[in-house]
Amino acid sequence: MIFDDRHCTLGEGPLWHPVREQLFWFDIMGKRLLSREGDTPLVWEFDEHVSAAGWVDRDTLLIASDRRLLTLDLKGDTCTTVCPLEADNPATRSNDGRADPWGGFWIGTMGLNAEPGAGAIYRYHKGELRTLVAPISIPNAICFTPDAGHAHFADTPTGTIWRVAMDKDGWFAGEPEPWVDLTDWDGRPDGAVIDAEGVFWNAQFGAGRVAAYDARGQFVRSVTLTGSQTTCPAFGGPDLSTLFCTSAQEGLDAAQINSNADHGRTFAIEDVATGRPEPQIRL
Repeated sequence: MIFDDRHCTLGEGPLWHPVREQLFWFDIMGKRLLSREGDTPLVWEFDEHVSAAGWVDRDTLLIASDRRLLTLDLKGDTCTTVCPLEADNPATRSNDGRADPWGGFWIGTMGLNAEPGAGAIYRYHKGELRTLVAPISIPNAICFTPDAGHAHFADTPTGTIWRVAMDKDGWFAGEPEPWVDLTDWDGRPDGAVIDAEGVFWNAQFGAGRVAAYDARGQFVRSVTLTGSQTTCPAFGGPDLSTLFCTSAQEGLDAAQINSNADHGRTFAIEDVATGRPEPQIRL
């Protein structure tokens, strides 16, 4: 079903706020944050690309833009810079990101034109922004296993999803290893989330689906959506059993967009699986 019928050029970063019980998501190229309160659509406009968020408290989000990490006060609509993010590189922007189980925040960057190797993945933790992975082209699928033992990420153009062991403080305990290979699949790995049972749910750009993989990286099943360019899933709803997913119009021609009004909309599928609350960010 359609959760929100507004069209995003590049919908991304859905976040279910577990305290507010409210979904937030981004239209990266539209430089806006979107949400709803019941039937009322909400929007926050920015003068920079914004792409991913985590929750700090009931009324504060940590947001990644193309130049910084910032906090947004949802009550006062005011922004405060937390730290620079590739502020000296005008050729890149932020992309996929997610809070980690230790209260940190992972964020990926990429070239504005998806230039090969232009991006990186960073972790913000206890006041420090540290590089985790570089170079990378289009970082996506950042998520963490329920036991906090492993993290995942993808480099979308390569069709590879990676897995890496984590130590007790949330840093790499080894080298990332290929985990799922989608090079022979039409879709490419985009955003991902892991449910309460440890099943990995990956939006596959170009395939119009969110595909599920077990802890061994074996395909389990998929959910098909009516927008072909699925970008990122998130579990939400009162019991975390609703699978939300953003999508994109970017890269489609006018005929393709006109033939399907669902491209770029945000979807909600009930009773797919049970998710987990997103961790709270500790600044």
